[in-house]
Amino acid sequence: MKKTSTIKIGKKIQAIRKSNGYTQEKLAEETEVSARYISDVEQDRAKPSYEVLVKICNIFDVGLDQIFSEYLHIKGNKSMEYPLAGFDKLNSENKKTIEHLIIYFNKN
Repeated sequence: MKKTSTIKIGKKIQAIRKSNGYTQEKLAEETEVSARYISDVEQDRAKPSYEVLVKICNIFDVGLDQIFSEYLHIKGNKSMEYPLAGFDKLNSENKKTIEHLIIYFNKN
């Protein structure tokens, strides 16, 4: 767990954004801020407002606990695997392919 006075969540937000196939420009448009602001947040040069954080959580269907997981004292705290965060948005053929791969690797 990290020291709470140095909370940095930019890389997590960037990972969530990328795993969902969003550009900074697209996220900026949906959160009603500038692309420069999103860039600054992801580089930890700016801290997002509560409003922007809530919008990001709603856009990507993640909880604040997932963004702040390394700073929270929650029993059984599990951070989401962000590369899988976009799974719900895949077409059914791609979902089946991934499911088959998981089954295959679990057998080996």
